Amino acid sequence: MIENLNFEKMNGLVPAVIQDARTNQVLMVGFMNREAVEKTIADKKVTFYSRTKKRLWQKGETSGHYLEYVSMKEDCDDDSLLVKAIPHGPVCHTNQFTCFGEDEIVDTGSLFCKLEEIIADRRQKMPEGSYTTKLFKEGTPRIAQKVGEEGVEVAIASVLGEKKRVAEESADLIYHLLVLLRQQGMKLEDVVKELRQRMK
Repeated sequence: MIENLNFEKMNGLVPAVIQDARTNQVLMVGFMNREAVEKTIADKKVTFYSRTKKRLWQKGETSGHYLEYVSMKEDCDDDSLLVKAIPHGPVCHTNQFTCFGEDEIVDTGSLFCKLEEIIADRRQKMPEGSYTTKLFKEGTPRIAQKVGEEGVEVAIASVLGEKKRVAEESADLIYHLLVLLRQQGMKLEDVVKELRQRMK
């Protein structure tokens, strides 16, 4: 892919559009020379060429807010790049999530997966002082009871029209449901499969 890139059009540089690999949100635009492209691929961290400093700079080299490289693809003219990455912290030097002043787009699917990973980690390591550990130690009856309680809380808040409480209690319900699934040796994927089957 590097050999196909046309660096000559812009005196050794190509524009690089950086996109969140999880949500496709555009994060920033920078410039890369051949060395920056090679370093990005090798280090798995997005590296640019600074036109003002006349040198390579790796995103996050001072702030620590680096861009974890996932993939890159050239456009139809081979003179610009689309780079997909996972941001670790705000992307802009102004401390905003993107250089265009946008808030982070929440990817619901990846959020649930991350929560499921945390719960699985708690189940495996059982760290002291963790509420999740406490639930696992108390066993299925207690976890099932919490799922029931939180479901009732969601229903009551809904009847009362308390939208903030509906969101809060729903978050509690989803968390406890994921704990219950893990306790049963199941994953969210099992529920998704059932939903897909029903949609057919």
